[in-house]
Amino acid sequence: MRVMWDFIVGHYNYWMYIGLMMIGFYAMMAKRNLIKKIIGMNIFQSAIIFFFISTSVKKGVTVPILEHGHEGHGSHAIDVMQYANPLPHVLMLTAIVVMVATLGVALSVAIMIYRKYGTLEEDEVLGNMRKD
Repeated sequence: MRVMWDFIVGHYNYWMYIGLMMIGFYAMMAKRNLIKKIIGMNIFQSAIIFFFISTSVKKGVTVPILEHGHEGHGSHAIDVMQYANPLPHVLMLTAIVVMVATLGVALSVAIMIYRKYGTLEEDEVLGNMRKD
């Protein structure tokens, strides 16, 4: 039992991300208001970004910028374990841009739906769409 508890406590950040993902997923699936669905989608996307950033963190490493040039091979070989991998962070920057763009498009569509149907409740919008 102690080993399991140590595992859970040792990976608390993953449990927080899973909790955030489930909150966002619940909001997208269970809520009927379109704005609440959009907020849930944003929470879900943020949790995934937090997860990927936290998995790419290494302790005791430095940025992958060489301070001086290499003169050949041999004793001047680079130990890649001393450097952080920038690729996950770059990909998450791209994901943040996509998340913001998705949020903007979703909110603009919600505004258009509200102007046309006068409500943001999913059931009422679908009912009004069937009448049209």
